[in-house]
Amino acid sequence: MAPTLFSRTRNAAEPEVTPEPWPEIGETWKPEGVSIAQRYYNQAHAVVLVYTAAQNYRHNVACLGCHFVKASNKFTSHGWLELKEAAAVANDHATSCRALPRDIPARPDDHAVHERLSTWVTASRNRGADEQVWIESLDLIRLTLQRTDDSLKAALQQLAVDQPEILRTDRCEYSGRARYYARRMIES
Repeated sequence: MAPTLFSRTRNAAEPEVTPEPWPEIGETWKPEGVSIAQRYYNQAHAVVLVYTAAQNYRHNVACLGCHFVKASNKFTSHGWLELKEAAAVANDHATSCRALPRDIPARPDDHAVHERLSTWVTASRNRGADEQVWIESLDLIRLTLQRTDDSLKAALQQLAVDQPEILRTDRCEYSGRARYYARRMIES
């Protein structure tokens, strides 16, 4: 009898739980392509988020008050933040941050996403060789992009068509997945 008291399994008949509204704005916010795991409030009640993108093992921290973002931990072998580490980073930041709350970022239109991706790819370029860019590298700007992985892949494909001088794509011969490369800068 004791194991059934403490184990929690979800019935298919149970309704899905809807998120609670944020007290300061009275509405929920679920940006597309992002799953919010935890929320912290700083000293002025700005929200510090712990979120994941497509991968549930890569956690990121973002302050909606002061633009603080963190997605990696150089002291671990894998380099990304796990939930416990991300929660500690978010809590530490929330206890020291005094930024005032800002409005929740609006979902940008497709043209704005195209421009942000173009800027991101251009910043990834170097003089030596084409540099592979990964969808996971976009985790830091996921809250400003607010897109799923599939729509980001489609936007990168379109960027490669529109601006082939900064981005090229190819297919992996083993998995068949698309790969993206920021083209090397040509010295003039």
